[in-house]
Amino acid sequence: MKKILVTGGLGFIGSHTVVELQNEGFEVVIIDDLSNSSESVLDGITSITNKKPFFEKLDLKEKSSVENFFKKHNDISGVIHFAASKAVGESVENPLLYYENNLNTLIYMLKEVLNLKESNFIFSSSCTVYGQAEKMPITEEAPTQPAESPYGNTKQVGEEIITDTCKVSPNLNAIALRYFNPIGAHPSANIGELPIGVPQNLVPYITQTGAGLRESLSVFGNDYPTPDGTCIRDYIHVVDLAKAHVIALQRLLDNKNDSNFETFNVGTGVGSSVLEVITAFDNVSNQSLNYKFAPRREGDVISAFADTEKANTVLGWKAKSSLNDAIGSAWKWEQKIRNL
Repeated sequence: MKKILVTGGLGFIGSHTVVELQNEGFEVVIIDDLSNSSESVLDGITSITNKKPFFEKLDLKEKSSVENFFKKHNDISGVIHFAASKAVGESVENPLLYYENNLNTLIYMLKEVLNLKESNFIFSSSCTVYGQAEKMPITEEAPTQPAESPYGNTKQVGEEIITDTCKVSPNLNAIALRYFNPIGAHPSANIGELPIGVPQNLVPYITQTGAGLRESLSVFGNDYPTPDGTCIRDYIHVVDLAKAHVIALQRLLDNKNDSNFETFNVGTGVGSSVLEVITAFDNVSNQSLNYKFAPRREGDVISAFADTEKANTVLGWKAKSSLNDAIGSAWKWEQKIRNL
């Protein structure tokens, strides 16, 4: 049984990936500093898989702690690195927090991964590396534009760090999964998105507004050059995304990668506007969401949706859930945690 380390494994995407890894028979070790998650997520993972993963609370910004962890766990066969701050708006307001957290932790992790017998590394990247892409849908060959936010820049620089490291470290095998907009929750409603404080992402803000925690949703901008004037994104169900990580990891473990650093877009290939997402919520919840238009938000691109052909053909992965499926699971999760 291969031992896999998942950093940020109690977070939204990390916890769903841990579930899929355990379902495939992997032994999972989680590192999380609980800055944007809760230890209670372990119970949710355990209830779904009937197996409790090993968890260690650790701040990856502390280099010595990272080194000590790998001394204890030198038999790890692969690392999936989620641990990063991820809110676009917050990164604009506090860039140094994002550069310190997202880049230092990546560097400390890679240094230790290089010392492992099996140096397999999956990097949680983002479609923000493309900036405002010139053509839709976005392929992996699309030129990276200047990042629209410090968060996006940390993903661009992160990929550059991995690229440069792979050039001089032939034993390191890495895949960057550039995902679009993960939403939804596990169908069991035992784990889901659990933002601390005011949600930075659209769907949890929608579900919290639907549940009465928020008075109304602010839609940032209704004058974009899109059919209904609101931003367009590619919303992917988090379970589909989690499965992509397991498939990418297995590709490295089986030595099927074409080079020691590969990139894949992970999305549905379909763009949905903010108003279309609101309509989907209205449909699955049988209510009319209270929303209002607000000025554009700095750092937001107009439109971003994936060309998924490479992931579909090379990885053999394809998103299976619809927007309504994803929104429905997010609403089911919200209702459960609010006891509605």
